[in-house]
Amino acid sequence: MQEIAKNIIKWTKLKIRLHLSNKENNTYFKAREVWWASLGANIGFEEDGKHDNFERPVLILKKFNRHILWALPLTSQDKQGYFYYQFSYNNKKYSIILSQLRLISSKRLLRKIRMFEVSDFEKARKHLKSLI
Repeated sequence: MQEIAKNIIKWTKLKIRLHLSNKENNTYFKAREVWWASLGANIGFEEDGKHDNFERPVLILKKFNRHILWALPLTSQDKQGYFYYQFSYNNKKYSIILSQLRLISSKRLLRKIRMFEVSDFEKARKHLKSLI
C-alpha cells in the first residue's frame, strides 16, 4: 500500500509540472502516430505508465485540436480477446488495449516513436467501432 501511495504522490508532482508547462505549443502530432505519453499512476485496472515519467506508448487515434486527442495505450504483451487488437512490428507481437481509449492533453506527449501502418490502423479503428 505504501508503494501505491508513493507512486501517486510522485505522479501528482509530475502531473503538476506537465500541466504548468507550455510544451503543447511546440508539440505537433497527428492520427496514426505512436508516442510515449505520461499516462500516470491510475486507479484500479486503468492502464498505468511506467518509469519516472509514468510513460507508456500510445497510438493517436484522433486529433481534435492541438491541445487534445484520443489515445490508445499499447502493450508489448500479445494480449488475446475482444478488447485487444494484435499487430506485429519488427517481428514482435504487440497489442492495442482498445478498452482503455482515453482523451488526453497533448502536454502528456513526450516523444514520437513512429507512424503506425495504415492497414493496421484502419483494422484497429474498425474493431474499436465494433465495441460501441
